[in-house]
Amino acid sequence: MATPDHLFSLRNNFYLGAYQAAINNSDVPNLSQEDSIERDSLVYRSYIALGSYQLVISEIDSSAPTALQAVKLLASYLCGPEQKENTISSLKEWLGDSAIGNNPVLRLIAGIIFMHEQDYNEALKHTNTGGTMELHALNVQIFLKMYRSDFAEKQLKIMQQIDEDHTLTQLANAWLNLAVGGSKIQEAYLIFQDFSEKYPMTGLILNGKAVCCMHMGHFDEAESLLLEALNKDAKDAETLANLIVCSLHLGKQSSRYLR
Repeated sequence: MATPDHLFSLRNNFYLGAYQAAINNSDVPNLSQEDSIERDSLVYRSYIALGSYQLVISEIDSSAPTALQAVKLLASYLCGPEQKENTISSLKEWLGDSAIGNNPVLRLIAGIIFMHEQDYNEALKHTNTGGTMELHALNVQIFLKMYRSDFAEKQLKIMQQIDEDHTLTQLANAWLNLAVGGSKIQEAYLIFQDFSEKYPMTGLILNGKAVCCMHMGHFDEAESLLLEALNKDAKDAETLANLIVCSLHLGKQSSRYLR
């Protein structure tokens, strides 16, 4: 018999960009030690996504498990350019430590940081073996950044074999469809549409739908989706970038979003 997945809705909130909901609903009873660590790492990553880097840095101390230490590294890295060098050298040191170097969350954070650095080969060194759905999904993202949709498709197939209905499998499928373009754009749109019917609207879902609309030339519809996303988070960089593109196509002023 399969045991119930206590963290399903927390994970889902995080994957779909409902970060505050992930934090607010994180008090899950009767978790195993392993699940408690996963819960804490998702909550702290939600705080990072909301820009609360200092909170994460101050709350995770040096006795915390490896997964949480890795999340703290991500917060330090994102804090500002003066932290980057130290963070990357600590990261490399930990990855070289045989006792903790293979921790899946540490490898995931390494992939995220090296992807930020645009060092895709270094990122893949740590993510390529997979092991979790998040690592596979990150591989899809890295391959798309490298304009290798053929490799991204292989990763997606692995994810579909593990769990075709998994939120990350669906998201990865939508990303790949957007990258391939053409008739695949409609398929990507339907995935985001399905999310918007099943779950609360988030900036991530709205941006996904809007980018599909822009690809299909529906800039008015894209603009209204993006303005809805802007209402949820006026500082979201992706929403602002997409609004600039949308405004240019509609012949509207984009200076407000650029500022």
